[in-house]
Amino acid sequence: MYIVSSCLAGINCRYDGKNNLNNKVAELVKAGKAIPVCPEVLGGLDTPRDPSEIIVDQQGHKRVVTESGKGVTAEFQLGAEKTLKIARILEAEKAILQQRSPSCGCGKIYDGTFSGNLIKGNGLTAELLIENGDV
Repeated sequence: MYIVSSCLAGINCRYDGKNNLNNKVAELVKAGKAIPVCPEVLGGLDTPRDPSEIIVDQQGHKRVVTESGKGVTAEFQLGAEKTLKIARILEAEKAILQQRSPSCGCGKIYDGTFSGNLIKGNGLTAELLIENGDV
């Protein structure tokens, strides 16, 4: 069983109200082999919503802020925790997550300047799943 980013399954849950349909991911969901999750929606954020990025301070602490400067770390953290619970309930073996996302990004995320620059790092959900070794 997989957990997958809902936007990859064709669900319109991105910040801009659109999706990032990946036909292979959608087929996994249709076949009952994957469950779509959107950590940002699970955390209580609306669709559409202001774009958000992670800012990492000099101590390595992560904050998630919208482009207008509103802090949304709590919502992102709650969504990550709910996603981890779902992964554990399903005994998910893998996660297929949307790249570059402040929730789901794995390996590279936007740098927090809203300029399109990428840095090494993980979104809050990806990081929590990795830390817990659940997927």
